Amino acid sequence: MLLARVVGHVVSTAKHQGLGGATLLIVRPVDPRGVPSGPSMTAVDAVGAGTGEQVLVVIEGRSAGQATGRPRAPIDAAVVGIVDRLDLP
Repeated sequence: MLLARVVGHVVSTAKHQGLGGATLLIVRPVDPRGVPSGPSMTAVDAVGAGTGEQVLVVIEGRSAGQATGRPRAPIDAAVVGIVDRLDLP
């Protein structure tokens, strides 16, 4: 699992049938201080996250599919939580 920020949405009229009705987000990994720490990726939204929110992303295919309720869909990443607060030392 990794920490990321939602930076945009993907609109796709033609996609795999297992992704029908799914919201696709563009997320960018960040470190605990919110500094970008990797390339952006597409993730299926399982929690209703919006642009600018800090989120938790599962990047293991099987876990991502299970988290979205689409275990047979071709999913590599899924947004599984919205971060309310980080407590850092």
